Amino acid sequence: MSKIKVGVVGTGYLGKLHTKLVRDVDSAELVGVYDKDLSTAELVAEEFKTESFSELNNLLESVEAVIIVAATKAHYKLVKTAINKGLHIFVEKPITAEIWEAEEIVKLAEEKNLKLQVGHIERFNGALVSLDQFKLNPMFIQTDRLAKFNPRGADVAVVLDLMIHDIDIILSLVKSEVKHISASGVNVVSDSLDIANARIEFENGAVANVTASRISQKQMRKMRIFQQDAYIAVDFNSGTSEIYRLVEPNDKSLKDFISFGEMGIGENKKAVIYEQPEQKEINALQYEQQLFINAIVNDETPIVSGKDGLRALKVAEMIINKINESGMK
Repeated sequence: MSKIKVGVVGTGYLGKLHTKLVRDVDSAELVGVYDKDLSTAELVAEEFKTESFSELNNLLESVEAVIIVAATKAHYKLVKTAINKGLHIFVEKPITAEIWEAEEIVKLAEEKNLKLQVGHIERFNGALVSLDQFKLNPMFIQTDRLAKFNPRGADVAVVLDLMIHDIDIILSLVKSEVKHISASGVNVVSDSLDIANARIEFENGAVANVTASRISQKQMRKMRIFQQDAYIAVDFNSGTSEIYRLVEPNDKSLKDFISFGEMGIGENKKAVIYEQPEQKEINALQYEQQLFINAIVNDETPIVSGKDGLRALKVAEMIINKINESGMK
């Protein structure tokens, strides 16, 4: 079977990583790269032994799929151009800068039966993937995503830069519509929000409390999930997860787990057990590339589709609007 010819648009820090990794993706053939900074594109092409295209259209006409790793404000134009060329598209998050832009390209991709995948990489973090075998039905989620300041990404609010990772994951876990959002945030060192907190309430009663900061002294990427009879701790930095579950005291499988005693009152007492799912050793960036190619080859909807990217963007914009309305910037 012939391989899917792939091009990379954007050869900055993340674009360089995409270029490096996609070469080893099954059923993918790296054709070349393009960047408006030709010298950068040439250096990346030389390092990874591929072609540097001086014109975007020349690259797009030479491939079947494209990975777009450009500034968020450029996503709409680049994705729309690629769609009009009949190409399948992987675009880094957030999907676009504006909701109407995302709505348009999602509709166009559907009309032309093209695959549109958004690069919400944390969906493929080993810590989260290791929970695939467990039934997650969150009723309360607490997330903390803290990072040191990095000018790369500071052109957009921290909600779109960092928090949107957790928004996407939360929306994928909570199978319900958003009912209400309250939020606060402030600019500190840039012209856009540098720290933000939001409380997202869902129609089914679930609640998510989400915090993101890019002005912290230490890095933290943690999610805590509470549901009936279970507490799950996810550490995206270490790629590990921990599960504390309540089970019947006479459960014969208890011998296979670490016991933390019992919890409850009278006949409602349950045993507390601890387990740590096997850590998944995967390269999340290459894994999402592979799933993108698989979606093309097998004619399947990408796991993180354009609609998913649009939904996450809508919630992110709602959070930003709430902060703007409060005058807390």
